[in-house]
Amino acid sequence: MDDELIDSASLSLPRKSQLPGTGFFYPDSLDEDRTEERVAEAVDGSEAVVIADTDADGLGCVALLREMYDATLEWATFESDVAARVERWERDVPVDAEDEDGEEDEPPRSTVALVGAGPYSLDEALENVAEYAPDGIDLYVCDLCPDEYAWIEDELAAASDLAASVAWYDHHQWDDETVAAVREAGVDLVVGESDEECSTDVTLRSLDYDFDEQWVELAAVTRDHDLWQKEDPRSDDLADYAYWVSPEEYVTVVGTFGVDLPEVVEQYIELRRVEKQELIEAAVSRAEMKQIGPWTVGVTYGRCSQNEVAEALREQGSDAAVIVKPAGSASIRGSEGFELAHEVAGKVNGGGHPRAAGCKPDIYDDMLDYAHHWTTQGATTKRVILRAFERVADEVTAESEEDTADEGSDADEDETDESE
Repeated sequence: MDDELIDSASLSLPRKSQLPGTGFFYPDSLDEDRTEERVAEAVDGSEAVVIADTDADGLGCVALLREMYDATLEWATFESDVAARVERWERDVPVDAEDEDGEEDEPPRSTVALVGAGPYSLDEALENVAEYAPDGIDLYVCDLCPDEYAWIEDELAAASDLAASVAWYDHHQWDDETVAAVREAGVDLVVGESDEECSTDVTLRSLDYDFDEQWVELAAVTRDHDLWQKEDPRSDDLADYAYWVSPEEYVTVVGTFGVDLPEVVEQYIELRRVEKQELIEAAVSRAEMKQIGPWTVGVTYGRCSQNEVAEALREQGSDAAVIVKPAGSASIRGSEGFELAHEVAGKVNGGGHPRAAGCKPDIYDDMLDYAHHWTTQGATTKRVILRAFERVADEVTAESEEDTADEGSDADEDETDESE
Protein backbone atom coordinates (compact mmCIF):
# COMPACT_ATOMS: atom_id res chain seq x y z
CA MET A 1 0.00 0.00 0.00
CA ASP A 2 1.23 3.49 -0.85
CA ASP A 3 2.21 5.27 2.37
CA GLU A 4 0.50 8.43 1.18
CA LEU A 5 -2.87 6.68 1.33
CA ILE A 6 -2.66 6.43 5.11
CA ASP A 7 -0.74 9.66 5.77
CA SER A 8 -3.50 11.86 7.12
CA ALA A 9 -1.21 14.90 7.26
CA SER A 10 -1.58 15.24 3.49
CA LEU A 11 -5.40 15.12 3.56
CA SER A 12 -7.76 18.06 3.27
CA LEU A 13 -9.38 18.94 6.56
CA PRO A 14 -12.83 17.49 5.73
CA ARG A 15 -11.24 14.14 4.84
CA LYS A 16 -8.87 14.28 7.80
CA SER A 17 -11.87 14.79 10.05
CA GLN A 18 -13.56 11.66 8.73
CA LEU A 19 -10.62 9.21 8.69
CA PRO A 20 -8.47 7.77 11.48
CA GLY A 21 -4.82 8.65 11.95
CA THR A 22 -1.91 6.78 10.40
CA GLY A 23 -1.40 4.55 13.43
CA PHE A 24 -4.83 2.96 12.97
CA PHE A 25 -3.63 1.17 9.86
CA TYR A 26 -0.75 -0.62 11.57
CA PRO A 27 -1.67 -4.20 12.59
CA ASP A 28 -2.01 -4.82 16.32
CA SER A 29 0.64 -7.53 16.10
CA LEU A 30 3.23 -5.00 14.93
CA ASP A 31 2.15 -2.53 17.62
CA GLU A 32 2.40 -5.23 20.28
CA ASP A 33 5.91 -6.20 19.21
CA ARG A 34 7.00 -2.58 19.10
CA THR A 35 5.39 -1.88 22.48
CA GLU A 36 7.12 -4.86 24.04
CA GLU A 37 10.49 -3.67 22.72
CA ARG A 38 9.91 -0.14 24.01
CA VAL A 39 8.94 -1.41 27.45
CA ALA A 40 12.04 -3.60 27.61
CA GLU A 41 14.23 -0.60 26.72
CA ALA A 42 12.45 1.79 29.10
CA VAL A 43 12.63 -0.42 32.20
CA ASP A 44 16.21 -1.58 31.68
CA GLY A 45 18.16 -0.50 34.76
CA SER A 46 15.22 1.32 36.33
CA GLU A 47 14.68 1.72 40.05
CA ALA A 48 10.96 2.41 39.68
CA VAL A 49 8.36 1.81 36.98
CA VAL A 50 5.12 3.75 36.51
CA ILE A 51 2.29 2.27 34.46
CA ALA A 52 0.07 5.24 33.63
CA ASP A 53 -2.54 6.57 31.27
CA THR A 54 -0.83 8.93 28.85
CA ASP A 55 -3.21 11.88 29.20
CA ALA A 56 -2.23 14.96 31.22
CA ASP A 57 -3.55 13.46 34.44
CA GLY A 58 -1.70 10.16 34.20
CA LEU A 59 1.48 11.91 33.10
CA GLY A 60 1.18 14.39 35.96
CA CYS A 61 1.49 11.40 38.29
CA VAL A 62 4.66 10.31 36.48
CA ALA A 63 6.14 13.80 36.81
CA LEU A 64 5.51 13.75 40.56
CA LEU A 65 7.21 10.38 40.94
CA ARG A 66 10.24 11.46 38.93
CA GLU A 67 10.54 14.53 41.12
CA MET A 68 10.48 12.36 44.22
CA TYR A 69 13.15 10.03 42.82
CA ASP A 70 15.19 12.96 41.40
CA ALA A 71 14.85 11.38 37.95
CA THR A 72 13.40 14.14 35.74
CA LEU A 73 15.00 14.25 32.29
CA GLU A 74 16.75 17.37 30.98
CA TRP A 75 14.56 19.85 29.05
CA ALA A 76 17.45 20.44 26.64
CA THR A 77 16.88 16.89 25.36
CA PHE A 78 13.59 18.02 23.77
CA GLU A 79 13.98 21.76 23.25
CA SER A 80 15.44 21.61 19.74
CA ASP A 81 12.74 19.16 18.61
CA VAL A 82 10.00 21.51 19.80
CA ALA A 83 11.62 24.46 18.03
CA ALA A 84 11.83 22.42 14.80
CA ARG A 85 8.14 21.57 15.05
CA VAL A 86 7.23 25.21 15.55
CA GLU A 87 9.19 26.09 12.43
CA ARG A 88 7.36 23.40 10.40
CA TRP A 89 3.95 24.55 11.53
CA GLU A 90 4.80 28.18 10.85
CA ARG A 91 5.64 27.14 7.28
CA ASP A 92 2.35 25.20 7.15
CA VAL A 93 4.14 21.87 6.78
CA PRO A 94 2.44 19.80 9.49
CA VAL A 95 2.87 16.09 10.00
CA ASP A 96 0.37 13.61 11.35
CA ALA A 97 0.04 14.01 15.11
CA GLU A 98 0.76 10.32 15.60
CA ASP A 99 4.14 10.75 13.91
CA GLU A 100 4.89 14.00 15.74
CA ASP A 101 5.56 12.56 19.15
CA GLY A 102 9.08 13.82 19.64
CA GLU A 103 10.54 10.33 19.97
CA GLU A 104 14.12 9.80 18.87
CA ASP A 105 15.72 6.61 17.57
CA GLU A 106 17.26 6.19 21.02
CA PRO A 107 14.97 8.11 23.38
CA PRO A 108 16.41 9.29 26.71
CA ARG A 109 15.67 7.09 29.67
CA SER A 110 14.86 7.98 33.24
CA THR A 111 15.51 5.68 36.18
CA VAL A 112 11.77 6.04 36.81
CA ALA A 113 10.49 4.29 33.71
CA LEU A 114 7.20 5.25 32.11
CA VAL A 115 5.06 2.48 30.63
CA GLY A 116 2.05 4.01 28.90
CA ALA A 117 -1.21 2.09 29.04
CA GLY A 118 -4.90 2.54 28.50
CA PRO A 119 -7.93 0.92 30.11
CA TYR A 120 -7.79 -1.94 27.59
CA SER A 121 -4.04 -2.56 27.70
CA LEU A 122 -3.39 -2.57 31.44
CA ASP A 123 -2.99 -6.34 31.53
CA GLU A 124 -0.38 -6.24 28.75
CA ALA A 125 1.52 -3.45 30.50
CA LEU A 126 1.67 -5.42 33.75
CA GLU A 127 2.75 -8.52 31.85
CA ASN A 128 5.55 -6.65 30.05
CA VAL A 129 6.80 -5.12 33.30
CA ALA A 130 6.86 -8.54 34.95
CA GLU A 131 8.79 -9.89 31.97
CA TYR A 132 11.42 -7.17 31.53
CA ALA A 133 11.79 -5.01 34.66
CA PRO A 134 14.62 -5.66 37.13
CA ASP A 135 13.88 -7.42 40.41
CA GLY A 136 13.20 -5.17 43.36
CA ILE A 137 11.73 -2.16 41.54
CA ASP A 138 9.11 0.10 43.08
CA LEU A 139 6.01 -0.32 40.90
CA TYR A 140 3.30 2.30 40.55
CA VAL A 141 0.02 2.23 38.60
CA CYS A 142 -1.61 5.62 38.02
CA ASP A 143 -4.86 6.91 36.53
CA LEU A 144 -6.10 3.48 35.46
CA CYS A 145 -9.00 1.33 36.65
CA PRO A 146 -9.55 -2.31 35.63
CA ASP A 147 -13.06 -3.23 34.53
CA GLU A 148 -12.70 -6.55 36.35
CA TYR A 149 -10.04 -7.85 38.71
CA ALA A 150 -9.98 -11.25 36.97
CA TRP A 151 -8.78 -9.51 33.83
CA ILE A 152 -5.50 -8.44 35.49
CA GLU A 153 -5.21 -10.94 38.35
CA ASP A 154 -2.39 -13.10 36.97
CA GLU A 155 -0.44 -10.19 35.48
CA LEU A 156 -0.66 -8.16 38.70
CA ALA A 157 0.50 -11.15 40.73
CA ALA A 158 3.51 -11.65 38.47
CA ALA A 159 4.46 -7.96 38.61
CA SER A 160 3.99 -7.89 42.39
CA ASP A 161 6.28 -10.89 42.82
CA LEU A 162 8.98 -8.98 40.96
CA ALA A 163 8.53 -5.63 42.73
CA ALA A 164 9.71 -4.57 46.16
CA SER A 165 6.54 -2.50 46.54
CA VAL A 166 3.38 -1.80 44.53
CA ALA A 167 1.27 1.36 44.87
CA TRP A 168 -1.79 2.31 42.82
CA TYR A 169 -3.24 5.84 42.65
CA ASP A 170 -6.47 6.56 40.79
CA HIS A 171 -9.69 8.56 40.85
CA HIS A 172 -12.04 6.51 38.68
CA GLN A 173 -15.05 4.66 40.03
CA TRP A 174 -14.07 1.27 41.43
CA ASP A 175 -16.45 -1.42 42.62
CA ASP A 176 -15.90 -2.68 46.16
CA GLU A 177 -14.95 -6.21 45.09
CA THR A 178 -12.15 -4.99 42.81
CA VAL A 179 -10.82 -2.64 45.51
CA ALA A 180 -10.74 -5.48 48.03
CA ALA A 181 -9.07 -7.90 45.60
CA VAL A 182 -6.32 -5.45 44.60
CA ARG A 183 -5.58 -4.65 48.23
CA GLU A 184 -5.55 -8.33 49.17
CA ALA A 185 -2.91 -8.78 46.46
CA GLY A 186 -0.62 -6.57 48.55
CA VAL A 187 -1.09 -3.33 46.64
CA ASP A 188 -1.21 0.05 48.38
CA LEU A 189 -4.34 1.27 46.58
CA VAL A 190 -5.63 4.82 47.01
CA VAL A 191 -8.80 5.78 45.11
CA GLY A 192 -9.94 9.39 45.25
CA GLU A 193 -13.40 10.81 44.77
CA SER A 194 -13.90 10.92 41.01
CA ASP A 195 -15.87 14.16 41.06
CA GLU A 196 -13.47 15.98 43.41
CA GLU A 197 -9.94 14.81 42.62
CA CYS A 198 -7.88 13.86 39.61
CA SER A 199 -5.24 11.13 39.83
CA THR A 200 -2.48 13.74 40.08
CA ASP A 201 -4.21 15.02 43.24
CA VAL A 202 -4.34 11.50 44.65
CA THR A 203 -0.68 10.86 43.89
CA LEU A 204 0.39 14.20 45.36
CA ARG A 205 -1.31 13.57 48.69
CA SER A 206 -0.30 9.90 48.86
CA LEU A 207 3.46 10.15 48.31
CA ASP A 208 5.66 10.61 51.37
CA TYR A 209 7.57 13.56 49.97
CA ASP A 210 7.60 17.31 50.59
CA PHE A 211 6.53 18.70 47.19
CA ASP A 212 6.77 22.45 46.72
CA GLU A 213 4.01 24.77 45.52
CA GLN A 214 4.78 24.14 41.83
CA TRP A 215 3.37 20.63 42.19
CA VAL A 216 0.28 21.70 44.09
CA GLU A 217 -0.45 24.10 41.21
CA LEU A 218 0.16 21.39 38.61
CA ALA A 219 -2.37 19.13 40.33
CA ALA A 220 -4.93 21.94 40.54
CA VAL A 221 -4.62 22.91 36.88
CA THR A 222 -4.68 19.27 35.77
CA ARG A 223 -7.82 18.73 37.83
CA ASP A 224 -9.44 21.74 36.18
CA HIS A 225 -9.41 20.01 32.81
CA ASP A 226 -9.71 16.39 33.89
CA LEU A 227 -12.91 17.09 35.86
CA TRP A 228 -14.02 19.61 33.23
CA GLN A 229 -14.25 22.47 35.72
CA LYS A 230 -12.99 24.92 33.07
CA GLU A 231 -11.97 27.68 35.46
CA ASP A 232 -8.27 27.92 34.53
CA PRO A 233 -7.37 28.43 30.83
CA ARG A 234 -3.94 26.89 31.43
CA SER A 235 -5.56 23.49 31.86
CA ASP A 236 -6.39 23.38 28.15
CA ASP A 237 -2.72 24.01 27.40
CA LEU A 238 -1.69 21.01 29.49
CA ALA A 239 -4.34 18.73 28.00
CA ASP A 240 -3.56 19.69 24.41
CA TYR A 241 0.19 19.47 24.85
CA ALA A 242 -0.05 16.04 26.48
CA TYR A 243 -2.20 14.83 23.58
CA TRP A 244 0.08 16.17 20.86
CA VAL A 245 3.56 15.16 22.00
CA SER A 246 5.37 12.14 23.39
CA PRO A 247 4.71 11.25 27.04
CA GLU A 248 8.41 11.67 27.82
CA GLU A 249 8.42 15.22 26.47
CA TYR A 250 5.30 16.22 28.40
CA VAL A 251 6.54 14.73 31.68
CA THR A 252 9.89 16.50 31.28
CA VAL A 253 8.34 19.89 30.50
CA VAL A 254 5.85 19.94 33.40
CA GLY A 255 8.46 18.38 35.66
CA THR A 256 10.84 21.21 34.84
CA PHE A 257 8.52 24.21 34.46
CA GLY A 258 5.24 23.20 36.08
CA VAL A 259 2.23 24.91 34.49
CA ASP A 260 4.28 27.91 33.33
CA LEU A 261 5.25 26.40 29.99
CA PRO A 262 8.26 27.77 28.09
CA GLU A 263 7.61 30.20 25.25
CA VAL A 264 8.49 27.74 22.46
CA VAL A 265 5.94 25.26 23.84
CA GLU A 266 3.28 27.97 23.99
CA GLN A 267 4.04 28.84 20.36
CA TYR A 268 3.63 25.23 19.34
CA ILE A 269 0.31 24.89 21.14
CA GLU A 270 -1.10 28.03 19.52
CA LEU A 271 -0.07 26.88 16.04
CA ARG A 272 -1.64 23.46 16.53
CA ARG A 273 -4.86 24.95 17.82
CA VAL A 274 -5.76 26.44 14.45
CA GLU A 275 -6.32 22.98 12.99
CA LYS A 276 -7.82 21.71 16.25
CA GLN A 277 -10.52 24.38 16.10
CA GLU A 278 -11.31 23.57 12.48
CA LEU A 279 -11.77 19.88 13.35
CA ILE A 280 -14.04 20.84 16.26
CA GLU A 281 -16.18 23.01 14.00
CA ALA A 282 -16.45 20.21 11.43
CA ALA A 283 -17.72 17.78 14.09
CA VAL A 284 -20.17 20.27 15.56
CA SER A 285 -21.60 21.02 12.12
CA ARG A 286 -22.44 17.33 11.64
CA ALA A 287 -24.27 16.97 14.96
CA GLU A 288 -27.87 15.83 15.30
CA MET A 289 -30.08 16.16 18.37
CA LYS A 290 -32.04 13.09 19.51
CA GLN A 291 -34.68 12.96 22.23
CA ILE A 292 -34.25 9.82 24.33
CA GLY A 293 -36.41 9.54 27.42
CA PRO A 294 -35.98 12.77 29.39
CA TRP A 295 -32.68 13.67 27.72
CA THR A 296 -31.61 15.53 24.62
CA VAL A 297 -28.58 13.74 23.19
CA GLY A 298 -26.27 15.42 20.69
CA VAL A 299 -24.62 12.88 18.37
CA THR A 300 -21.79 13.55 15.96
CA TYR A 301 -18.78 12.00 14.23
CA GLY A 302 -15.22 13.02 13.51
CA ARG A 303 -11.59 13.15 14.57
CA CYS A 304 -11.69 16.02 17.04
CA SER A 305 -11.27 17.15 20.63
CA GLN A 306 -14.30 15.52 22.20
CA ASN A 307 -14.56 17.73 25.28
CA GLU A 308 -14.80 20.94 23.28
CA VAL A 309 -17.30 19.38 20.90
CA ALA A 310 -19.39 18.18 23.83
CA GLU A 311 -19.32 21.66 25.35
CA ALA A 312 -20.54 23.16 22.07
CA LEU A 313 -23.39 20.64 21.91
CA ARG A 314 -24.36 21.43 25.50
CA GLU A 315 -24.55 25.10 24.54
CA GLN A 316 -26.98 24.03 21.79
CA GLY A 317 -29.24 22.36 24.36
CA SER A 318 -28.01 18.78 24.73
CA ASP A 319 -27.92 17.03 28.11
CA ALA A 320 -25.46 14.45 26.80
CA ALA A 321 -23.10 14.25 23.85
CA VAL A 322 -21.82 11.28 21.84
CA ILE A 323 -18.74 11.82 19.70
CA VAL A 324 -18.04 8.84 17.47
CA LYS A 325 -14.43 8.61 16.30
CA PRO A 326 -13.16 7.33 12.92
CA ALA A 327 -11.20 4.59 14.73
CA GLY A 328 -14.50 3.09 15.95
CA SER A 329 -14.50 4.26 19.55
CA ALA A 330 -16.77 6.89 21.03
CA SER A 331 -16.75 9.43 23.83
CA ILE A 332 -19.86 10.03 25.92
CA ARG A 333 -20.10 13.29 27.84
CA GLY A 334 -22.76 14.30 30.34
CA SER A 335 -23.83 17.40 32.24
CA GLU A 336 -25.71 18.40 35.37
CA GLY A 337 -28.80 17.04 33.63
CA PHE A 338 -27.20 13.71 32.71
CA GLU A 339 -24.82 11.86 35.02
CA LEU A 340 -25.12 8.34 33.63
CA ALA A 341 -22.42 8.38 30.95
CA HIS A 342 -20.66 5.41 32.58
CA GLU A 343 -23.92 3.44 32.62
CA VAL A 344 -24.43 3.95 28.89
CA ALA A 345 -20.80 3.12 28.10
CA GLY A 346 -20.99 -0.01 30.23
CA LYS A 347 -23.63 -1.43 27.92
CA VAL A 348 -21.39 -1.06 24.85
CA ASN A 349 -18.02 -2.39 25.92
CA GLY A 350 -16.85 0.64 27.88
CA GLY A 351 -16.93 2.57 31.13
CA GLY A 352 -15.81 5.74 32.87
CA HIS A 353 -17.27 8.51 35.01
CA PRO A 354 -20.87 9.76 35.44
CA ARG A 355 -20.16 12.73 33.15
CA ALA A 356 -17.32 11.34 31.02
CA ALA A 357 -17.03 7.86 29.60
CA GLY A 358 -15.77 6.00 26.56
CA CYS A 359 -16.55 2.83 24.66
CA LYS A 360 -15.88 0.89 21.48
CA PRO A 361 -18.84 -1.26 20.44
CA ASP A 362 -17.88 -4.76 19.37
CA ILE A 363 -19.31 -4.45 15.85
CA TYR A 364 -16.26 -4.39 13.58
CA ASP A 365 -15.64 -7.82 12.04
CA ASP A 366 -13.54 -6.80 9.04
CA MET A 367 -12.33 -3.80 7.05
CA LEU A 368 -15.62 -3.59 5.17
CA ASP A 369 -17.27 -2.73 8.47
CA TYR A 370 -14.74 0.06 8.97
CA ALA A 371 -15.23 1.25 5.40
CA HIS A 372 -18.96 1.48 6.08
CA HIS A 373 -18.16 3.29 9.34
CA TRP A 374 -16.13 5.98 7.54
CA THR A 375 -18.47 6.48 4.60
CA THR A 376 -21.61 6.67 6.77
CA GLN A 377 -19.96 8.80 9.47
CA GLY A 378 -20.37 6.13 12.12
CA ALA A 379 -24.04 5.34 11.48
CA THR A 380 -23.98 1.85 13.02
CA THR A 381 -21.95 2.92 16.05
CA LYS A 382 -24.30 5.84 16.66
CA ARG A 383 -27.31 3.52 16.47
CA VAL A 384 -25.80 1.02 18.94
CA ILE A 385 -24.94 3.74 21.47
CA LEU A 386 -28.33 5.43 21.18
CA ARG A 387 -29.95 2.06 21.91
CA ALA A 388 -27.82 1.91 25.04
CA PHE A 389 -29.21 5.33 26.01
CA GLU A 390 -32.72 3.94 25.49
CA ARG A 391 -31.98 0.98 27.77
CA VAL A 392 -30.64 3.27 30.48
CA ALA A 393 -33.70 5.51 30.10
CA ASP A 394 -35.97 2.45 30.52
CA GLU A 395 -34.05 1.44 33.65
CA VAL A 396 -34.36 4.94 35.12
CA THR A 397 -38.10 4.95 34.42
CA ALA A 398 -38.53 1.50 35.97
CA GLU A 399 -36.61 2.54 39.09
CA SER A 400 -38.69 5.71 39.38
CA GLU A 401 -41.94 3.74 39.08
CA GLU A 402 -40.71 1.25 41.67
CA ASP A 403 -39.80 4.04 44.07
CA THR A 404 -43.23 5.62 43.56
CA ALA A 405 -44.93 2.31 44.25
CA ASP A 406 -42.85 1.82 47.41
CA GLU A 407 -43.76 5.31 48.61
CA GLY A 408 -47.42 4.57 47.96
CA SER A 409 -47.16 1.31 49.89
CA ASP A 410 -45.51 3.09 52.82
CA ALA A 411 -48.25 5.73 52.79
CA ASP A 412 -50.97 3.03 52.83
CA GLU A 413 -49.28 1.36 55.79
CA ASP A 414 -49.11 4.68 57.66
CA GLU A 415 -52.81 5.28 57.05
CA THR A 416 -53.62 1.76 58.30
CA ASP A 417 -51.55 2.31 61.43
CA GLU A 418 -53.36 5.61 62.14
CA SER A 419 -56.80 4.04 61.66
CA GLU A 420 -55.96 1.31 64.12
